[in-house]
Amino acid sequence: MPPLTLDALRAHVESGEVHTVVLAFTDMQGRLQGKRFAARFFLDEVARHGSEGCAYLLAVDVDLNTVDGYRMASWDTGYGDFAMLPDLSTLRRVPWQPGTALATADLAWHDGTPVAASPRQILRRQLDRLAERGWRAYTGTELEFLVFRDTYEDAWRRGYRDLTPANQYNVDYSLLGTARIEPLLARIRNEMGGAGMTVESAKGECNLGQHEVAFRYDEALTTCDQHSVYKTGAKEIAAQEGCALTFMAKYDEREGNSCHVHLSLRDEDGAPVFADPDGAMGDTMRHFLAGQLAALRELTLLYAPNINSYKRFRPGSFAPTAVAWGRDNRTCALRVVGHGPSLRLENRLPGGDVNPYLAVAGMVAAGLHGVERKLELPEPCTGNAYTAGHERVPATLREAAGLWEGSALAREAFGEEVVAHYLTAARVEQDAHDTAVTDWERYRSFERM
Repeated sequence: MPPLTLDALRAHVESGEVHTVVLAFTDMQGRLQGKRFAARFFLDEVARHGSEGCAYLLAVDVDLNTVDGYRMASWDTGYGDFAMLPDLSTLRRVPWQPGTALATADLAWHDGTPVAASPRQILRRQLDRLAERGWRAYTGTELEFLVFRDTYEDAWRRGYRDLTPANQYNVDYSLLGTARIEPLLARIRNEMGGAGMTVESAKGECNLGQHEVAFRYDEALTTCDQHSVYKTGAKEIAAQEGCALTFMAKYDEREGNSCHVHLSLRDEDGAPVFADPDGAMGDTMRHFLAGQLAALRELTLLYAPNINSYKRFRPGSFAPTAVAWGRDNRTCALRVVGHGPSLRLENRLPGGDVNPYLAVAGMVAAGLHGVERKLELPEPCTGNAYTAGHERVPATLREAAGLWEGSALAREAFGEEVVAHYLTAARVEQDAHDTAVTDWERYRSFERM
């Protein structure tokens, strides 16, 4: 059952309990974009026919500036619209916005053709490939964030400097530390539950003011939909509480914000695919995991999409630097955890800035690459992967973009249009960084150079 049925929504609207429905999609940067509709208009028109949005929303930089290089939307094409079609199975209440419900949209051109570069469509295509084998992907995403006792407006005015973290010391697993901001954490947990998500827990993390709220795994598309709603909702709740929180991959020189992605497969009967009858790792998982290793560098752009993403990858940081796998080994990029039906792999590359649809699509594509070619899995890393001499994950966005551009695997799995689209996104991000002058440069050079 969906979190909210259309009939239930209609009843809430008739009673006056719901007056607004948000129709949203996740853009390239992993943000929710869309429109707020009068609830009755949504029921009468939008639920059946959808709405429109400017196609530039999948062809801009993080500041919504129009940029050159995208084929799907440009000044030459006139920046026309695409259709936003509500997936009514995603209807949910939004408790942190009174009287509001939300539906996630799929994007299509006006002839009904899916928008290939849409993150949700990219994932759908890979899940369809799994379905051809009778498999379904189940995923969980673990998002960390930093909380500051400053409003977003104050943070902006200060240039995001000299902010006050919610905790002044490492509160990893500390109940005292999480109690300091329990009113905020409780609102996030409870109101995400009211939005139809299954919340598991909240815990402190290592950086100052760093915390994590964990949700139960689900089918891959559902998890990614919920991830996007949660990320936006947590920021909205924090703003209402007079705080600011950030999911950026690396805010300072301490620990970054990760987004570890757990993935397993089940067959059409719901039986686990990765474990053999004895509960150990079966051949399918071995090939699937070998595919992750083989494709990791070429697909890193899907796991680390921004300049800042690569600041996480430092030895001894709990963020990976080595293309290696291990059993319950947090120094590796790929960690195998669980037993029997819970046996799964964890990709530790993504940071809090990741687009979940793209990351999971990359993992599925890599796994199928390994299964189709029956790739052999090397021996696990049993020690410190940071110093074990393994091949390194890309160290910069520039390096990752070059590997993506040259990847035959990416073209085979995603198609030329998608490869070109996200290569353009990487180049836009890189060019913006290359022309920026940073505080670090001024402090280093203003007087002493």
